[in-house]
Amino acid sequence: MDERQIVEVWTVFKEYLDKKQIHAAAERYVDLLCDMGVSEETFKEAIGSEAQLDDAICYYLDMDQSSDEDEDDLFGEE
Repeated sequence: MDERQIVEVWTVFKEYLDKKQIHAAAERYVDLLCDMGVSEETFKEAIGSEAQLDDAICYYLDMDQSSDEDEDDLFGEE
């Protein structure tokens, strides 16, 4: 599964979720993808498409989102 597919599947199902459960569902979705063998690199490439999914990926990868943005600034990316 590539980063585009990860975001597309999440986007399709997210609209049917109870708003109070979106964060937990995003974390479970990322856990499921991990169990299916999705690489950390693919997760990193999916970041930036959807806020709740980004939070769940960063939590799974034990990343601080602000440090990721700082790395972009360091390398001149925006």
